[in-house]
Amino acid sequence: MSPSPVTVSCRNVWKVFGPHPQRAIEQCRAGASKARVLEETGHVVAVRDISFDVAAGEIFVVMGLSGSGKSTLIRCISRLIDPSAGQVLIDGVDVAGMNATELREVRRHKLAMVFQHFGLFPHRRVIDNVAYGLEVQGVTQAERHRRAREVLELVSLPGWENHYPQELSGGMQQRVGLARALAVDPEILLFDEPFSALDPLIRREMQDELLSLQKRLCKSLIFITHDFLEALKLGDQIAIMRDGEIVQAGRPEEIVAHPLNEYVAAFTRDAPRAKILNAASVMTPLAGAIPADENIKSAFDFAIPAEMKLEKIIPILARHDRALLVVDAAGQPVGTIDQRAVLLAVGDADQRQF
Repeated sequence: MSPSPVTVSCRNVWKVFGPHPQRAIEQCRAGASKARVLEETGHVVAVRDISFDVAAGEIFVVMGLSGSGKSTLIRCISRLIDPSAGQVLIDGVDVAGMNATELREVRRHKLAMVFQHFGLFPHRRVIDNVAYGLEVQGVTQAERHRRAREVLELVSLPGWENHYPQELSGGMQQRVGLARALAVDPEILLFDEPFSALDPLIRREMQDELLSLQKRLCKSLIFITHDFLEALKLGDQIAIMRDGEIVQAGRPEEIVAHPLNEYVAAFTRDAPRAKILNAASVMTPLAGAIPADENIKSAFDFAIPAEMKLEKIIPILARHDRALLVVDAAGQPVGTIDQRAVLLAVGDADQRQF
């Protein structure tokens, strides 16, 4: 299967706040830290030499604590603020090189943003909030209201179109914000900590709603969060930021299984490892494990998919006293997995299941 096309690509993106950003960038390239640049020049290095790609239909989560630069990064992508250096490519076109008209067209038709504090117009009814982007595009009232009702149905808010934002709960207001973004049918959705102001239960519901919508719509999503568990739940790919830099990026199971440093490891300690790690994360590669003249598949009692999560593998292993075969999507053997490997991977929390 061919890889999905890239819709958003960041190439060596920097954002420095101050009158002489290029000087600060040169200092950083020479090895100066963010703190040293601030002390010596008064410039704030908010985003430092960041590169990544977002594939079509992928949820790319940027995770970091306050001050890590994640919200500045997403504003560089939408060019709400201009990058100090580097490129932000949307479908291969650098937004930094766009004139005002071209940038306006991209914002109207290709990408939409969902904010933490909803950003709804309090004097407009729900239907007119949702239809706002279509109104800016010049769509007729009848057509934009028709589309707004469709997306309100999509986000489970039918019948609320004539209410005002203050009449809705926080979770419902965030659904309106999501519906407003979806109404223009964008290719790319940018989320800046959209659920962080919500109560925990409503937050989980909104996460589930977003995943459900993504299965149907297959948009390209860039999602900003400071919550590692939220990143693990939503992300196809996760980038972890610190002091303006990406310190590790990869699939959730890769980050949990192989944190690159103590900073990343600190986030992974409370992760539900059995729900995140899969067979491929902990298996022993097949090379050399089975004699070349033996029929590999017949040598095992059971074969499991490489993408199967450990929480489903644990009860299977509990019924077998030897290693199981791991196969890829084409059914080809790629490795073996046994109780010891899983126990080492999940730690104490899930060992009682054996």
